[in-house]
Amino acid sequence: MSEDQAVMKWSEVQALPMPAPADKIAYGNGPQQFGELRLPAGKGPFPVVLLIHGGCWLNAFDYRYITRLGAALTELGAATWTLEYRRLGDEGGGWPGTFLDVAQAADHVRELAKIHPLDLSRVTTMGHSAGGHLALWLAARGKLPKDSALFSKDPQAIHAVIGLAAITDLKTYRIGAPGSCNASVDQLMGGTNAEQPARYAQASPRALLPLGVKQWLVQGVRDPIVSLDSVRAYVHAARVAGDKVQLLETAAAGHFETSVPGSNTFAHVQQAVRQALGL
Repeated sequence: MSEDQAVMKWSEVQALPMPAPADKIAYGNGPQQFGELRLPAGKGPFPVVLLIHGGCWLNAFDYRYITRLGAALTELGAATWTLEYRRLGDEGGGWPGTFLDVAQAADHVRELAKIHPLDLSRVTTMGHSAGGHLALWLAARGKLPKDSALFSKDPQAIHAVIGLAAITDLKTYRIGAPGSCNASVDQLMGGTNAEQPARYAQASPRALLPLGVKQWLVQGVRDPIVSLDSVRAYVHAARVAGDKVQLLETAAAGHFETSVPGSNTFAHVQQAVRQALGL
């Protein structure tokens, strides 16, 4: 894609061919509480990517579009656990259900490892857009206070995080036009940052720095939904806090390319996966 070409649209992502279905496994009792597990060829044990879809935390968008990436990562040698979870519009979605679901799904990797050859010492979270926010949050949830509604006594350890056009700071991202992805933040959190300061402190990756794990952020320079400036600001803050973070920018990419195998950002995604998982 050259500089003068349009960036990828959501309709173009939807039109792409889908991979063969994977094993669908429940991690809870609700209709949205499941994931798809894909395993590479071989005996393992395999490093694991917890893959989290985006869509502004809204139930208008589901996990299916990102299964293409899950299949591609499995070809690279990683087991992929692609999550579905309750979102805005689902019963129990938003605060705290959305966060509790992805946390429960992450912890369920331990149960999967009892049956499948998974290397629990190499679990990386990867998420696109709002899923990138949740991927970063999963790495930091061990820091939450015991009185938090999101507290887990023994969370699954996260080895690294890869954010794809990731929303990194809920406090600043919430500022946007009505109907925008930005406007979903207040719905997710049950109020503004002034009204729910404790929730924002416990749910925003920027507020939880340092995360204490290595991070790779893959970003399109021309992203109209998650700005490059917001990601650069997070990277700077994370480095100042002591985290090791790589920012991988693609000049001619927008928002959706980061989630699509074979796009102009995919070399950066592959680089991040290989470095994070030691492939």
